[in-house]
Amino acid sequence: MKHVLRTILGALALAGAVQASHAADVTLRFHQMLPPQATIPAVAIKAWAEKVEKESGGRVKIQRFDSMQLGGKPPELYDQAKDGVVDLIWTVLGYTPGRFPKTEAFELPFTTGLAEPGSKAFQEYVEKHAMDEFKDVHLIAVHVHGPGLFHSVTPITRLEDLKGMKVRGGSRVINIMLEQLGAIPVGLPVPAVSEALSKGVIQATTIPWEVVPSLKVEQLARNSTGFSGSKGLYTQTFAVAMNKSAYEKLPADLKKVIDNNSGMVAAAMFGKAMDEGDKRGLAIAQKAGNNIITLSPEETARWQRVANGTRAIWYKEVASKGLDGQKLAAEADALVAKYAGK
Repeated sequence: MKHVLRTILGALALAGAVQASHAADVTLRFHQMLPPQATIPAVAIKAWAEKVEKESGGRVKIQRFDSMQLGGKPPELYDQAKDGVVDLIWTVLGYTPGRFPKTEAFELPFTTGLAEPGSKAFQEYVEKHAMDEFKDVHLIAVHVHGPGLFHSVTPITRLEDLKGMKVRGGSRVINIMLEQLGAIPVGLPVPAVSEALSKGVIQATTIPWEVVPSLKVEQLARNSTGFSGSKGLYTQTFAVAMNKSAYEKLPADLKKVIDNNSGMVAAAMFGKAMDEGDKRGLAIAQKAGNNIITLSPEETARWQRVANGTRAIWYKEVASKGLDGQKLAAEADALVAKYAGK
C-alpha cells in the first residue's frame, strides 16, 4: 500500500514538474475595444500574439481581452498601458484629441490608400518625427486603415447630399473635415456606431470596410460611398503599445522577441490584416445587395477641393504648438508615395 502511495505521489510530483516546466515565465494582458470577431482582434492581434508566444518558446503568454473586458472606455486605453493597468493595448490615436498632434498628418484628407503600404509609411514617419509623443509607453507599432468612405442610411452621390447630415467622425481631424464638407460631425468611438445608427443619432458613419461586419453596419446603413483614385477620403491612425515597466522587466532574450515583432514588421502585419478585412467587408455588403457607390473622378475632385481646407486649419492649429504642419504633411505625402509602389 505504501509502495502504491509513493508511486502516486511520485507521479503527481512529476506531473507538477512537467506542468511547471511548460508554464509561461511572463503573462501579458492585451486589452482592446472591438468585439472578438472584428479584423484586428480576430486576425492581427491573434497572429501577433501567437508569433510572440511561439518565438518565446512558450515563455510568454498573451491573454487577450476584447470589447473593453477589463473596464474603462476606449479613449482610456492608452493611459491603461501607460499606467500599467494592462500590459498591452491597441487603440485609435484620434480618441485622445490633441495628444498626438504630429501623427495627425496622416489623418488629413486624401493622404493614404491601401493600409499595408500606408502603415509602413506611417511607421517610418513616427520613427522619424513623432517618437516623443509615445515617450510614456513602449511603442510596438503604428498603422492605418484602408481607404476611408461613408456608410449612410440614404445615398450619398454628390457633395450636396452631405449637407446637414449627422455623420460619425472618429477623430478631431476627421470632424474638421466633415465640417468643411457641410456635414454635422458627431464624435463617437467605433463600438458606439451601431447603436447610434439604429437610434437615428447619426445618419452616416466614417468607418473602413473591414469593421463593417463586426458592427453589422451593412444592415443599418445600406448605402456606401467611396471615391475614385488610389486614396480614400480619410484614414484613422492606430497604435499597439506596451507598458514601459512590463517591457523593461523582461529578460534580454524575451525583449528581443518583442523587438523582433515590433516596428515595421508589426505595422505591415496590422496593415495587411486591414486590407484583407476590407475585402471581406465589401463582399458581405455586396452579398447583402447593398448600394455600393463609387464617385466619379470629377465628383471626387470636388470633394478633394473642399476637403483640402482641412489642411489649412490643421496647419494653423499645430503652429500654435510650435509644429510646422505643412512640412510634416509634405513628409507624410512623400512617405506614402515611397511605399505605394512596394
